[in-house]
Amino acid sequence: MFYKLRGRASAAELMDDFSSGGEELREALRELRLLNRLFVASAPTLYGVKQLWQAAGKPKRLTITDVGAGSGDVNRRVLQWATMQGVDLAITLVDMTEEACAEARLFFRNEPRVQVMRGDLFKLPEGGADIVTGTQLLHHFAEEELPGVIVSMLRGARLGVVVNDIHRHWIAWTAVWLATRIMSSNRYIRNDGPLSVAKGFRSQDWKRLKQAAGINQMMYSWRPLFRYTVVIGKPVSNSSGRS
Repeated sequence: MFYKLRGRASAAELMDDFSSGGEELREALRELRLLNRLFVASAPTLYGVKQLWQAAGKPKRLTITDVGAGSGDVNRRVLQWATMQGVDLAITLVDMTEEACAEARLFFRNEPRVQVMRGDLFKLPEGGADIVTGTQLLHHFAEEELPGVIVSMLRGARLGVVVNDIHRHWIAWTAVWLATRIMSSNRYIRNDGPLSVAKGFRSQDWKRLKQAAGINQMMYSWRPLFRYTVVIGKPVSNSSGRS
């Protein structure tokens, strides 16, 4: 398997088949929350959000749309940060599947700052949120599809976009393969966990995407544990009236 990690894997994940799902998919989403905690998946998203927030002058109000959110669990740390900073934060979680939306509504049932809607990232309202985030989303797309994904996310954002995705590396692949075998018997988790690493990114992949999308403001950085944060800023309008 390791030699195949030189390039991004092209196989579709089971979660990409929207014709199936049900309780098995909901179970996978619950188990994915545990894996996200184990591999500290929330940290790169928060890092990127903080970069855009600081660049915008640390506004006291902030809105985030998280696309392909799953159950949206990585946003729990963003909410905690907002509370500590005194930021009035509102998050909208968007996902294609009803299973993910149901899990998100249940997970955040006591959190009034979070709304959940079923939707398509390619149909986001223009400028609908300050920041559009995507965690473990881009690796689901083929290379030729990625510029369109970024353009759609940027269209929906006023301040910019934050992408958090996986570093394609044999250590990460091995760690995820072992963790999924130890922790789960769910076929989504066992198949899609290691495959998501094989579909992940390396530095040269981000360089190609930056060139293909023609976005000079696109910055990427490696983050623990085997993650990348990609931050794409947009010019801030002086007439926005935000404070």
